[in-house]
Amino acid sequence: MVKELNYTTITHVMESWESMKRTKNYETVAGSKLFRRLFDKCPQSKTLFGFPIDIDVDSPELLSSKRFLAHAVYLLEMIDTALNMLGPDIELLTDIMTELGKKHVSYGVKPDMFPIMGDALIYMLRDVLGDEFTDATEEAWKETYGALSADMIRSMVSK
Repeated sequence: MVKELNYTTITHVMESWESMKRTKNYETVAGSKLFRRLFDKCPQSKTLFGFPIDIDVDSPELLSSKRFLAHAVYLLEMIDTALNMLGPDIELLTDIMTELGKKHVSYGVKPDMFPIMGDALIYMLRDVLGDEFTDATEEAWKETYGALSADMIRSMVSK
C-alpha cells in the first residue's frame, strides 16, 4: 500500500524523477521509451491504446503517431502527479489509485499486466538516467510502483 512507503524510499524516487525531468522533452522521450518497452513485452497492450497488435514497436507509423505521443506525455504527467502526492497527500493518493484501478477495468487492463508496466517503467528510468539509476534507486522505484499498483489491482479484483 502507498501508505506504507518510507521517507528514504520516497526521497530516492523523487530525486531520480526530478533528475529525469531535466531531460529535454522528457515526457515525450521517456514516455515513448516506456510504451515501446510495454508494447514489446506485452503486444496485446497495443490494442488497449488503439493500435493494431501487429504494429512494430520501432515503426515510424507508431512512433510518430499523435495518439502514441499523446499517451506517452499523458502517462508521464500522471506519474508526475502521483509522485507529487506521495508526501503530503498520501491518503488522497491511495483513494485516487483505488479509483484509477476501477477505471482501468473498463479499458481492458488485467492485473497481470501491471508487472509488465513496472518492468517498462524501470527500463525507461534506467535508460534515461544511466549511471544515476543506482541499485538503491531501482529498489525504491520497485517498492513505490508495487505499492501504487497494489492499490489499483486490489480495487480491480474486489468487485
